[in-house]
Amino acid sequence: MNRILWIGFCLLLASPLAHAQAPQGGAQKAVLVTGASTGIGRAITERLATDGYFVYAGARKDKDIADLNAIRNVQALRLDVTRPEEIAAAVETVTRAGRGLYGLVNNAGVAVTGTFDETKDEDFDFVMTVNAYGPYRVTRAFAPLIVAAKGRITTIGSISGILSSRDLGVYSMSKHAVEAFADSLALQMEPQGVMVSIIEPGNYNSQIGASAAKRTGTESRLTDRSQYKSPDEVAEAVALALFEPTPKRRYLVVPNQQEAEVTIRKAIQELVQLNEGHAYTYDRAALVAMLDEALLKARAAAPRK
Repeated sequence: MNRILWIGFCLLLASPLAHAQAPQGGAQKAVLVTGASTGIGRAITERLATDGYFVYAGARKDKDIADLNAIRNVQALRLDVTRPEEIAAAVETVTRAGRGLYGLVNNAGVAVTGTFDETKDEDFDFVMTVNAYGPYRVTRAFAPLIVAAKGRITTIGSISGILSSRDLGVYSMSKHAVEAFADSLALQMEPQGVMVSIIEPGNYNSQIGASAAKRTGTESRLTDRSQYKSPDEVAEAVALALFEPTPKRRYLVVPNQQEAEVTIRKAIQELVQLNEGHAYTYDRAALVAMLDEALLKARAAAPRK
């Protein structure tokens, strides 16, 4: 092997993507992805299956199930995260298959648009049932299998779990709930050898806006998402969260600098608001010292790209 090829080979092995892309010997690891029929869920399913993992792909419609079953390394499951009986049936199917379950990706999600006074109660309940109750119910049901494998649990959040806008309040509420879910779950699961992450995508192409318009009968600025990039970067982040040796708690995945800056600035703004004008306010030097400490801990734990 010549020197250039050898250097390239060594760099590949050192990359976190090398650890994320290749099954690590032994039996083929299995991962369950909810909401796998379109958009981000479909991209995750195809990415993991291509990388050689076995994917249980949750879907609700017969055509979507058939399409997913046509993909190598994929077995589709009829799985509506709002139906406890389908969750229980999926657990039974995965258990009987005997390959265990290393990873769970809570991806299924929905949205409605409109201000709070414009939102019907049934639409509010629908978003919360899918986006908040869904990960809770699915994770609780599959937790014994994940614990047995000392595996990983990843939930798809959103930058809307940090940001809020006038006409996406209900969706943002549900994604703020997922933030707390991931943090609490991580504390519960870490002693059992299970690592928990949350993926925070920005604007990528998916069917979530079209589905919202179909449900409410009202189109919005979010209905047509074809102008956005395909969610391949989100699928890459999921692969890292599931399989890199030391996963991060949060993966911000955005298509451009503007979305990254808006999200980080909002997080800083909240910190300032929390710190301002009370008996235990920290001065700038103390805040900077806290930031430096957090950066040091994060960079010591997270692999460099």
